[in-house]
Amino acid sequence: MSSELKVRRPDGAITGSSTKHSAKCALPSLVMAGGTIEALKWLALILMTGDHVNRFLFNGTVAYLFGLGRLALPIFVFVLAYNLARPGQLERGTYPRTMKRLAVFGALASVPFIALGDLLHAGWWPLNVLFSLLVLTTTLYLVERDDLLAAGILFLVGGSLVEYGWLGLTLGLAIWTYCKQPSLPAAGVALLACAGLWLTNDNFWALAAVPLILAATRVNLHVPRLRWAFYAYYPLHLGVIWLIRSVVGVAA
Repeated sequence: MSSELKVRRPDGAITGSSTKHSAKCALPSLVMAGGTIEALKWLALILMTGDHVNRFLFNGTVAYLFGLGRLALPIFVFVLAYNLARPGQLERGTYPRTMKRLAVFGALASVPFIALGDLLHAGWWPLNVLFSLLVLTTTLYLVERDDLLAAGILFLVGGSLVEYGWLGLTLGLAIWTYCKQPSLPAAGVALLACAGLWLTNDNFWALAAVPLILAATRVNLHVPRLRWAFYAYYPLHLGVIWLIRSVVGVAA
């Protein structure tokens, strides 16, 4: 009796595995409902907003807002990488569209972002998180097109200019790779990069995003997609915080 089993790949194709043992060792694909992805995005926006209010209006004195805010970046990176890893995104032109939106709204957000400033930032450096996601998206685009040299150069240079740097980019690359083809190395690199955000965050709160994301694969939420809301929200909320601080100052 043959021990060959059929395994469904993330792109939907079915292939034969050589043995039952190899099938048992295969890591599960990450499959998430579209509405649940949107819910994660809004959750990350809420956590990010609380973190920015704490950072820019309360001098970082509200510890729980700071801790919860560390979950925002891993969730944003997961949502972006998961969506870009879907089959056919290169052919549909998803990468260039996403890159243009991130560049435009990242530039708009730079005005209040630089004006607000804090002890973690010096003038324009590092560039805000939309540029982090822009560098990640462009790197993935180059990898998808097999232009690995350009991808490597952009990773090295871009990672030195944006928030969360090379760790954030590594996290996105690993998640994207896992979503394309689940593997133990990709999962391990993603976990290590997420834990490595401790170097920026000075805590391990970012790891709390891992069980949250895994739990989200178990639910099917019906949250409508608002195409431009995420992009517009980032510069708008920074502008509002800048205005409030200009009027009432910083509570310390």
